[in-house]
Amino acid sequence: MALGGGTWLVQNKILPGSYINFSSITKASATLSDRGYAAAPFVLSWGPENEVFAVTSGEFQKNSKAIFGYSYDHPKMLALREIFLHATTVYCYRLGLGAVKAANDFATAKYPGVRGNDISTVIAPNVDDEDLWDVTTYLDGIAQDTQTVAEAADLVGNTWVDFKKNATLEGTAGAPLTGGKDVESVTGDSHQSFLDKIEAYAFNALCCPAADPTIVRLYATYTQRVRDEVGAKFQLIAWKPSTVDYEGTIGVWNTATHATLDVDEHAVVYWATGVQAGVAVNKSLTNAKYDGELILDTDYTQAELTAAIKAGKFMFHNVNGLTRVLEDINTLLTLSDTKGEVFQSNQTIRVCDQIANDIAVLFNERYVGVVPNDASGRSALWGDITHYIKQLEDIRAVENFDPDTVTCEQGDKKKAVLVIVNGLNIINAMAQLYMSVIIQ
Repeated sequence: MALGGGTWLVQNKILPGSYINFSSITKASATLSDRGYAAAPFVLSWGPENEVFAVTSGEFQKNSKAIFGYSYDHPKMLALREIFLHATTVYCYRLGLGAVKAANDFATAKYPGVRGNDISTVIAPNVDDEDLWDVTTYLDGIAQDTQTVAEAADLVGNTWVDFKKNATLEGTAGAPLTGGKDVESVTGDSHQSFLDKIEAYAFNALCCPAADPTIVRLYATYTQRVRDEVGAKFQLIAWKPSTVDYEGTIGVWNTATHATLDVDEHAVVYWATGVQAGVAVNKSLTNAKYDGELILDTDYTQAELTAAIKAGKFMFHNVNGLTRVLEDINTLLTLSDTKGEVFQSNQTIRVCDQIANDIAVLFNERYVGVVPNDASGRSALWGDITHYIKQLEDIRAVENFDPDTVTCEQGDKKKAVLVIVNGLNIINAMAQLYMSVIIQ
């Protein structure tokens, strides 16, 4: 990030930027940004390596084959279908390096991986001009591109292949590309490469698609660092992060299977990432219905589910034959005077993250280096912040907001501004009903 951000203990920051703390009281044009952004790495057989590329839900549905090599309904697209059920944009990354491109005498696959082996080229004399050739690229036996040229040097690469410019064109009934290979294994280095690259992007939810505790710890450590030190506000969704005690990490514990496919036991993290990214800032996922394609193990007793909630586990359970989220909670267990029970609710964290992200964008784009730090400038900032929180109140994300609880003063340095919002009341969705019926 070009500008500073994160939390603060004393006013000693060097970089210009926004430093925002959230804490709970001891028990006794500022606009809301869109949600729906997720970041996730995938094991793929087609697509660019070692780079992050953004895909919208509409692009995935319409252009899945061109982007990922397979149609939307192909079994290999299961993880993508799961995350895109609720995410609107996913920053995708192809895990692993060392995949091999398929090739023949005339062309090389655009990307490495076994999908390239399903491509072939057909070369035939043009029926109207015997000096020209018709070169057609096929995928799964279906024509994708046809070019009429005099020689190979005139061919232009398409979605599927790059042509060999020095080849000698000759008639072929169908020359398959061969030799395409996927990566043999995905290492921790590949996950680290993804995390290094994704740090430059802003999103709401990060997916850790691994069961290896070492990889899970890598993602969890990364999440806590960038949330607290860099100021990037998102939540990590990981499978069985048993040692994590942090509001920024959501731990999913249900095991997944599929009626016809072999899937990883942790496959539900993709759906959970998409739904956490896409849920509105004023909504909760408690009791949300799982609407994906997986079969989740929900064979738990009431006692086991109670213990799971106490342990900070994001669980699915069976409600009259439907698989639903038990409670929308994170892994935070250790509470304090400044981080109370309310921080265990993901709805609370979403509101906090929304405020941090939006106010940071507001301050960094409208105030840093532009607005004087005098009474008038601070009054303008106070007005933008209170207007923003009022919008949260209007959509019932917070309640009983009093603008007088917001103070905006000069900080310890001439260029610093200290803003305090004292006693923000974040709303959570109803989860429990206690009722007494007194009969006369």
